Amino acid sequence: MHDAVTGEKLGIPSIGVMTTKFVSAADLMSRVLGADGFSFVTIDHPISSATPDKLLNCAQQAVVTSAKILVGGAQ
Repeated sequence: MHDAVTGEKLGIPSIGVMTTKFVSAADLMSRVLGADGFSFVTIDHPISSATPDKLLNCAQQAVVTSAKILVGGAQ
């Protein structure tokens, strides 16, 4: 979240990607960095044990959600 928020503050379109387990931490980090409500992509947790097909599906969904966020759509 730090990198994504910093990038946005510098005018660089940025996306944070968090697993479901870390959503509350991502929200907190956004608030601490002065970007309360910063939109980010959420993917299933855990990913370390995910199959290649599951990872591909997560990545595809993350790309779609990222595009929506970058053009101003809701998460």
